[in-house]
Amino acid sequence: MSYTALYRKFRPVEFEDVKGQEHIVTTLKNEIKTDRIGHAYLFCGTRGTGKTTVAKILARAVNCENPVDGSPCNECAMCRKINSQTSMNVIEIDAASNNGVANIRDIIDEVQYSPTEGKYKVYIIDEVHMLSTGAFNALLKTLEEPPEYVIFILATTEAHKIPITILSRCQRYDFRRISIDTIAERLRELVDKENVEAEEKALRYVAKAADGSLRDALSLLDQCIAFYLGQKLTYDNVLDVLGAVDTQVYSKMFNFVVAGDVIGCVSLIDEMMTAGRDINQFVNEFIWYIRNLMIISVSENGKDIVDVSTEQFENMLAESKKVDADVLMRYIRILSELSNQLRYSAQKRVLSEIVFIRLCKPQMDTEQDMSAIISRIEALEDKIEQGIVVRNDSVADNVAVSVEKTEEKKAVIIPKAVAEDVKAVIRNWQNIVHQCARVEQTMLFSAKKVASDDGELILQFTNPIDEGYFTQDNGKNLESLKTIITNMTGKDIEITTRTVAKEMDEQFVDLSDSIKFDIEYK
Repeated sequence: MSYTALYRKFRPVEFEDVKGQEHIVTTLKNEIKTDRIGHAYLFCGTRGTGKTTVAKILARAVNCENPVDGSPCNECAMCRKINSQTSMNVIEIDAASNNGVANIRDIIDEVQYSPTEGKYKVYIIDEVHMLSTGAFNALLKTLEEPPEYVIFILATTEAHKIPITILSRCQRYDFRRISIDTIAERLRELVDKENVEAEEKALRYVAKAADGSLRDALSLLDQCIAFYLGQKLTYDNVLDVLGAVDTQVYSKMFNFVVAGDVIGCVSLIDEMMTAGRDINQFVNEFIWYIRNLMIISVSENGKDIVDVSTEQFENMLAESKKVDADVLMRYIRILSELSNQLRYSAQKRVLSEIVFIRLCKPQMDTEQDMSAIISRIEALEDKIEQGIVVRNDSVADNVAVSVEKTEEKKAVIIPKAVAEDVKAVIRNWQNIVHQCARVEQTMLFSAKKVASDDGELILQFTNPIDEGYFTQDNGKNLESLKTIITNMTGKDIEITTRTVAKEMDEQFVDLSDSIKFDIEYK
């Protein structure tokens, strides 16, 4: 017989074997023991958390001839048939490839026939969010009032895509991500059964890399065992197989960044790339490392939250005191942006080097947030303490030029618009609106333009949401519109907004319909 993957070989066969989902297992067992079985269940959660496994166990449990404390016995004729997939009582459907109305109609036709053996016919529909709108509508009535011998179990990783009409007809169970401790404990059980020697540190790293998915953890473990077949599975072996790096590298990189050592950062990236490490994974792991530093920095109970050894925690505690939490948050923000950009970048190495240089040199940060400014001030203070004279004449010259330009701008007086100027603006409204953002154009075209006697332009809306768009954030969007008009006319025009009922709006005349002369702006 061919080799069976670990996640298939050790798939739980009873509720007691399911790890990390005690809140769901206990509820289902109580329902079976008290014969309060529902007619429709919705299992939600991320990949590899046990949705399909629990669905299969539930299907056996409701048909089991001798259930034990709510779990299937796996020894009776019905349990053996379901386990061998020869029972007609359990029907598994992949909604990703059977998502049409015709597929649901086949189910509706089949549920009319009672099971030839056992108590219930159980329909397990995996990835149910992939069903079409028509398929969902076709399923509604049957899902609400199925025959008493039919149970529907719907499984999905994207519950937000399920129509509310379906959700309201099901008992919903949310599967949680499985903790690192639980996954590591399960991996230890399995390697002992497989007679594979493995370090505890190696198993914990596999558990961490699985990101809450036990199935992913077993797949990664399978891969590591196959690569080092017959050998002890060590921490370094796991790093080699998964293309990861040791946590000491993250500490080394962090110290380079804090010290502003650009050469050190670039050289370390070069070492990783030469060794064949995945730069995407390195950036994500480095973000996690800085996240742990931030938690240690701001929390007295950081040791209980951060999953590291005592020795490593002491090192991280010392590192967390080197910079403020605001600076750590800046690092996380910039690296998170890098993580998103790396997905689509063809020059991953160059992009990464630029970002790490930006971390080392906060003065290069174009956004100039408060943490960047703090970093620059701290760098200057360090240089002053060391007796280094900080002077940059070019910067002073630039500041002087900037002040002169600002004074020149203040000296320019833009004349106030009068009534005739407002009419000219209304006449050229189409040209003005086309210079605005697309989201604003529809609102401005639908607004009625009214001119006041003192040279003020009034934009009249019938929808308060439209007016709110221009008045939010202290009228930021309205000021942008005013700037566009000023640039075209050379006049300082006052613009106000108001919202009136549709009936009242009809009493006002839009000046753009009555002005007949043409005005063009060069």
